[in-house]
Amino acid sequence: MSAPLRFAIIGCGRVAPRHADSLADLRPEAKLVAVADVIESRAARLAQQFGADALTDYRRVLERKDVDVVCICAPSGLHARMGIEAAQHGKHVVVEKPIALSLRDADALIAACAQAGVTLTVVLQNRYNPPMQDLKRLVESGRMGRLLLGNATVRWYRPQSYYEDGWHGTRAMDGGALMNQSIHHIDALQWLMGDVQSVFAYGATLAHRMECEDAGVAVWRFASGALGVVEGSTLTWPENLEGSVAIFGERGSVKVGGTALNRIVMWKVDGMLEEEKHLLSVQAVDPPSVYGTSHRAVLADTIRAIREGRPPQTNGNEGRRSLALVLAMYESMARRAEVTLEEIEAMACELSDGHE
Repeated sequence: MSAPLRFAIIGCGRVAPRHADSLADLRPEAKLVAVADVIESRAARLAQQFGADALTDYRRVLERKDVDVVCICAPSGLHARMGIEAAQHGKHVVVEKPIALSLRDADALIAACAQAGVTLTVVLQNRYNPPMQDLKRLVESGRMGRLLLGNATVRWYRPQSYYEDGWHGTRAMDGGALMNQSIHHIDALQWLMGDVQSVFAYGATLAHRMECEDAGVAVWRFASGALGVVEGSTLTWPENLEGSVAIFGERGSVKVGGTALNRIVMWKVDGMLEEEKHLLSVQAVDPPSVYGTSHRAVLADTIRAIREGRPPQTNGNEGRRSLALVLAMYESMARRAEVTLEEIEAMACELSDGHE
């Protein structure tokens, strides 16, 4: 048996325990050896729970010879920089969504990992959920016929206190309801429906004191000619009410919801009556949080990808796709006009070339 891959976690906030729990489940393939956080007590608490070393400077993690893979769970605005430094130290990189806050930074991270010969995984865990895998296989089978319309809905609630930690809701470190909370559903919609040609979006800050939007709506035009609708918010008092993706084709209509895209809500497909009965009768138990239960699958795929020398399923280029869509919606909000994905790519190229 191969020696376990040794992991470290940078950033010990809300999502870090999902990584730590998943790594514990993956023993003996994986071992958590260190965690780091600028808040010493937070690092100490996670380290004690999982038998790892606690550090306050993430650079000390990168310098350790006994760390093979780094999970970056720090604020989004730090993802690219930390990931690039990790790659330069020869560490494989697992980065929480979004991969970065700009395409220039995302491309720099992807390039750094490629140059260093290390694996880059972006955590898009809901793709691995059984209902999402069922839906992906259905779409690829062609049984729904031509896809006509798609919908992603995120009606979640965050209190004002959520945005008072110094980084949530800021342009420099986070983004708003679309970039942070809705990006999983945005990713799922394009993963299922295909390339997006253009977007027209509106956003507003309606219920919170914060820099970015707490509500965003958009219409997408897919390259196939299909249309899509996105709604994402953090203002649906008093709690998270819905997070779903729905796909409508010539011969089928399917909706996946639940706490974390883990439950089939509707499955109406021509010639699949018995399958519908079965799928609706074996519903998964809702996970306790919107993070779901598929971080383990993401990390398991990362371990296999490293061992096999192949890209992981949710690699850097996959993470970049959903980022480009959110940035296109933000640009549309600013212009109050339709924005094509080609324009977003051209803007990224100009910035990378050093032009403003």
